[in-house]
Amino acid sequence: MDMGRERLLTRGLLLRLGVLLTAVCVCVHVYLEAGWRGTPAPLALGHPTLSSQNWGQQSRGKRVSAEVKQRDRSIKRRISYVRTPKKDSQADREDPSLTAVPPHPHRKTPRWHIELEPWASDSHSLEDEAKRFLSYITTPQVSCASLAEGTEGAWAACLDPRYSLTHRIQSKHCRVYSFGLGVDDRSLERSLASAGCEVHCFDPSLKQPHQQQAHMWLHRLSVDWRDPNPAIVAQRQHANTKKLATILSDFGHRQVDVLKADMESAEWKILENLLLEGVVDSVGQLLLEVHLHWAGFEVGGDDPSVVRYWFSLLRELERASFSLFHVHSDPTKPHLFLHKNVLNASSTYALAWVNTKWKP
Repeated sequence: MDMGRERLLTRGLLLRLGVLLTAVCVCVHVYLEAGWRGTPAPLALGHPTLSSQNWGQQSRGKRVSAEVKQRDRSIKRRISYVRTPKKDSQADREDPSLTAVPPHPHRKTPRWHIELEPWASDSHSLEDEAKRFLSYITTPQVSCASLAEGTEGAWAACLDPRYSLTHRIQSKHCRVYSFGLGVDDRSLERSLASAGCEVHCFDPSLKQPHQQQAHMWLHRLSVDWRDPNPAIVAQRQHANTKKLATILSDFGHRQVDVLKADMESAEWKILENLLLEGVVDSVGQLLLEVHLHWAGFEVGGDDPSVVRYWFSLLRELERASFSLFHVHSDPTKPHLFLHKNVLNASSTYALAWVNTKWKP
């Protein structure tokens, strides 16, 4: 009898001990789980405390937010954001010489203004500035062994084998952009097209948005130093002018072997945009007609400052590895330089530069 009672007492004691251990384990588990989820920071004195339910909701919200942020950071580390062009041409896909062109040429950090060159003289006179500028644009910096010229001789592309254009033509990977207004001399474009180049002519006066003519593509579009206002685009359903960087992106092109532009006094601001945004690195040869009879669109200042600005743009182009190889002045044009006869300068010059970084 005593032994039975002793056994019952022992069992009861073991049962109580088991219940106590279970309760301790549950408490430890709850404590550890709460610690893993994060304990709220101690509240400042005088601040109202949160109820247990509100604190639990806040703690869970913070934990979920932290997990989402950590996951987003992980995804961003794995993804390279690369824009896929609308249509990558056969030239860009297959041309092995693309490795000679700097990758992503217009991803440089844009600048806001051109660094002006020092004055030509302490007097800041128009004659001194004009003398320096005219000497610069009429003195070729490199020779070209062979030229592809238009019928009138004003426009020329360099076919010297030291540079890339000849080799690009031979491999059928040549691309030409030509910007003009109205009827223009397109004999050089036709010559390059017959040689196998992919030629795009841009003219905002065309009736059709796009058309093909004699191995060339014609587009109702032109280049500008700024993109159109989105509100204007929405009203007109299309824009006739865009920056070169935008046109390249819209056409899915990464580079242009020859860029020819006769923009009737808008060339200075367009050239400034190409330099400031680094888009000029996407161009192999630049053929540009400059107009000197007035300052040009949105170019301000007195006459010596205007010429200093022109000269500074061309020096920036030289620092971007462009060298002048061809100069042509039209003898039929009036001899006007900022509305004056200065050093008997012509009002119009066709200039051609080659990007010396583009090697075969």
